[in-house]
Amino acid sequence: MVFPFHLSSQIFFSFTFCAAPEKMDKSSTMLVHYDKGTPAVANEIKEALEGNDVEAKVDAMKKAIMLLLNGETIPQLFITIIRYVLPSEDHTIQKLLLLYLELIEKTDSKGKVLPEMILICQNLRNNLQHPNEYIRGVTLRFLCRMKETEIVEPLTPSVLQNLEHRHPFVRRNAILAIMSIYKLPQGDQLFVDAPEMIEKVLSTEQDPSAKRNAFLMLFTCAEERAVNYLLSNVDKVSDWNESLQMVVLELIRSVCKTKPAEKGKYIKIIISLLSATSSAVIYECAGTLVSLSSAPTAIRAAANTYCQLLLSQSDNNVKLILLDRLYELKTLHRDIMVELIIDVLRALSSPNLDIRRKTLDISLDLITHHNINEVVQMLKKEVVKTQSGELEKNGEYRQMLIQAIHACAVKFPEVASTVVHLLMDFLGDSNVASALDVVVFVREIIETNPKLRVSIITRLLDTFYQIRAGKVCPCALWIIGEYCLSLSEVESGISTITQCLGELPFYSVSEESEPTETSKKIQPTSSAMVSSRKPVILADGTYATQSAASETTFSSPTVVQGSLTSGNLRALLLTGDFFLGAVVACTLTKLVLRLEEVQSSKTEVNKTVTQALLIMVSMLQLGQSPVSPHPIDNDSYERIVLCIKLLCHRNDEMKKIWLESCRQSFVKMISEKQLREMEELKAKTQTTHAQPDDLIDFFHLKSRKGMSQLELEDQVQDDLKRATGEFTKDENDANKLNRILQLTGFSDPVYAEAYVTVHHYDIALEVTVINRTKETLQNLCLELATMGDLKLVERPQNYSLAPERSMQIKANIKVSSTETGVIFGNIVYETSNVMERNVVVLNDIHIDIMDYISPAVCSEVAFRTMWAEFEWENKVAVNTTIQNEREFLDHIIKSTNMKCLTAPSAIEGECGFLAANLYAKSVFGEDALVNVSIEKQTDGALSGYIRIRSKTQGIALSLGDKITLKQKGSS
Repeated sequence: MVFPFHLSSQIFFSFTFCAAPEKMDKSSTMLVHYDKGTPAVANEIKEALEGNDVEAKVDAMKKAIMLLLNGETIPQLFITIIRYVLPSEDHTIQKLLLLYLELIEKTDSKGKVLPEMILICQNLRNNLQHPNEYIRGVTLRFLCRMKETEIVEPLTPSVLQNLEHRHPFVRRNAILAIMSIYKLPQGDQLFVDAPEMIEKVLSTEQDPSAKRNAFLMLFTCAEERAVNYLLSNVDKVSDWNESLQMVVLELIRSVCKTKPAEKGKYIKIIISLLSATSSAVIYECAGTLVSLSSAPTAIRAAANTYCQLLLSQSDNNVKLILLDRLYELKTLHRDIMVELIIDVLRALSSPNLDIRRKTLDISLDLITHHNINEVVQMLKKEVVKTQSGELEKNGEYRQMLIQAIHACAVKFPEVASTVVHLLMDFLGDSNVASALDVVVFVREIIETNPKLRVSIITRLLDTFYQIRAGKVCPCALWIIGEYCLSLSEVESGISTITQCLGELPFYSVSEESEPTETSKKIQPTSSAMVSSRKPVILADGTYATQSAASETTFSSPTVVQGSLTSGNLRALLLTGDFFLGAVVACTLTKLVLRLEEVQSSKTEVNKTVTQALLIMVSMLQLGQSPVSPHPIDNDSYERIVLCIKLLCHRNDEMKKIWLESCRQSFVKMISEKQLREMEELKAKTQTTHAQPDDLIDFFHLKSRKGMSQLELEDQVQDDLKRATGEFTKDENDANKLNRILQLTGFSDPVYAEAYVTVHHYDIALEVTVINRTKETLQNLCLELATMGDLKLVERPQNYSLAPERSMQIKANIKVSSTETGVIFGNIVYETSNVMERNVVVLNDIHIDIMDYISPAVCSEVAFRTMWAEFEWENKVAVNTTIQNEREFLDHIIKSTNMKCLTAPSAIEGECGFLAANLYAKSVFGEDALVNVSIEKQTDGALSGYIRIRSKTQGIALSLGDKITLKQKGSS
């Protein structure tokens, strides 16, 4: 069987071979490449072009252009196109003809224009004088892309005539053509007085696009004339067209870079453009203002502009870009941004979660004692709005708001009293993550704000029955056990837990003479004469032994559901959550021990102890019964038994451990958390140092004559930056040298090395090529290809390299995901002696994943949630020569550029085990989670696993490869 697959001018044949009949049929496919050759295709195109059918000619021209784009030359078609296509009056054919002429090679190997190119000059001249303005316009546009002076030179008079054409489409393209020709190597000789002519056109032109092109030509080719025109029309700038205003801003940025002392007069123009009607112009004005001036007035105007655009624009992508700009301003000019925090928070009206998250991140860094009350009030209103249930992701948004309020209350404890009771209404929220954030917030606030303890405990005991999440109840029970201090609070706590557990026992064994249908389904019954002894549970929960010697039928144990008022704890226990049962036992133990301190009546204490023991024994009985979904785990069993022993044998030493040490450990944890946050805040603060011999300008001794208020402020800011060393740039030269990669050998005729720069979504390659021969290298081309999620933006052009000379070739590569990519290729060139192309194969360039990920911080709850959700996991076995657990963890953190989320106190000491969580975030918003679990063997070696989880496969595999490569040692 033969199946042809057509792709441009190539054909692939797929042959399927079958094995011998006596064996099982097996097929294998072989792809044979066969170059069909251009003559057959060229003949088909040639026949279509020589005909009179216009549609056939259009299709033929499109095929010819596609062949040229695929690398074919088809020189035999040129004469046919000159004879049969040039005379055509059809606009589509003329447009395709210009595309064809743009693609074909116009010069020979020595760089001289081919003789046959002269044939098209007359046609181009006719087109430039054509009565139809479209033909003139597209021809002028074509001339903008012509780089051959010999072809353009005879057309210059016709181009100049089009400057006075009646139609603006022709005039605007004529201006662009003049600009392109003037920029050619000898273009200033073809149009000697081009800037003067364009300046005259600019003063009389009425069409906005043509006027913009004229100003752009002056800006590009005669900057001084553009500046003079701008300064002479300062009052009219605000009335100009949007496109012209954008070029004006570009001119201002360019001039101020070369002449920073003159930026004062241009900033006035920028501020006047801030009131323009175009959003694009306003945005560019704000960006230009920030780049040129650091004066508070300028920064405040730019920030106000961004905030106004944030509210007026409906596109979410635009809002995210504006928030990025505000984040940059917050980093550099926090004092000014503090004044606009409420304006920034108005972006929370957007339903998009990414916008809301970014808005909250910016706002939390701008909170001060002056605005904290306003911010918290606004966040409280947003929390109340989430109760409406109109939006799908209200739960996630509520969780973000709760976390933001939590951060506010930690920074400024005085506002905790205004929010804690509102948030406690969400302890029973259906969104478990949101409810968990609330209970963690309450746990921290009740410790850091002793004045709120009584009100929080009272509110928690009143709302405890609303909690339905198994993850929230343990934390709430811990709070009750630790912070119920008075007699009434302890009694209320015990009463609340007892009510939520319901009636005891949790299950019972019933005896029936006739088995019911339900019991038949649950367990097969047995009927016989029996004489046996079996334990039964009496009404008070005690055990008794019953003898039976009769023909009876026993059914399986059944769960006692309790009354209608039975609470949440009973429901969770009956689902098999015995970890919660252990927490209930510990909480009851703490409450009983504290009751013994505050209650004078021994009878009441003993009664409460008996009740607590009954509850614990019932939970153990439930965990070992067949009615439980799964048996009780050993940890929970041992914990409950420990509580029973403690209540039966109470002593002062154990009381101290349970009632004091637990609280001290929690206080220590809170202190360490606050210390880590302070260290992170210090790390974010940029520390700059000035050299002792740096020049200091005394601003107050300078003349202020003729300087505006904005210029005065700007001068002050520049002096402050110079004094604090903010202008100094500390470049890590060693790091730059590490990024230089050798691509060829020293013995190759062409030596090449590359300097790789990673800018988030872009990779810039600066390849230095050195001709080590005595001959001129012609048509030297750097051919690159990529593997992975990398894409070459443009193909580098051909160059000529003189003997023993060097040159730099730049290439840009787009990155679309966090995955280790490979760039490979070769250098191709020709020499004058040998016309064959020589190829030098380059070493591969491996793009490191470390360039895309950076350390990040997330809460423990968020880490666990992502760990459960992410589907890609890479498990790497520990194989290292390092013998210290902490040293190995530090080495992994340094090698992977990740942040350790585990508290230092949790990994202190020498116990032979270590477990830690690491977290990082990529520039594409991807999360990278790592869990390090290691154990020290008897011989001193480390063993264990490093597990990596992510939402995408690329980051998990790339990070795993990096860890495998780096974990051997610190070298």
